Amino acid sequence: MDTTAHIAHVAGAKFDVDTASGHTVRVEGHDKETGPSPMELTLVALGTCSAVTVVDFLHKMRQEFTSLTVDVSGERAEDSPRVWTKIHMSYEVGGDVDPRRVERAIELTETKYCSVWTILSKTAEMSHTVEFV
Repeated sequence: MDTTAHIAHVAGAKFDVDTASGHTVRVEGHDKETGPSPMELTLVALGTCSAVTVVDFLHKMRQEFTSLTVDVSGERAEDSPRVWTKIHMSYEVGGDVDPRRVERAIELTETKYCSVWTILSKTAEMSHTVEFV
């Protein structure tokens, strides 16, 4: 199996992560002074996985969007392991778009193409809203 991430201890609960694509990210377990926590990164992964897929579908659907933002929020279990139990994604889409096509792009993301959504939906109640600007 190829290595896709190399994690090196820096100090305390700080780690530098080198990815297979050549990027380095500082990840922290506690203080979050110089980098996000692993659990924050799961929300980042979800939001970007979804956004990339939605953008791809909007282009394929010839939707003239001018902006897309995604806010991701969540609640975690009280006891260990403190998995995400509820996750909500708020999409804001700007431009001349058909709301039905945007919803279809999000639906395809959630049901088939975003692997991070699929993983997190095993433990979390997932929801989303869309605002058109």
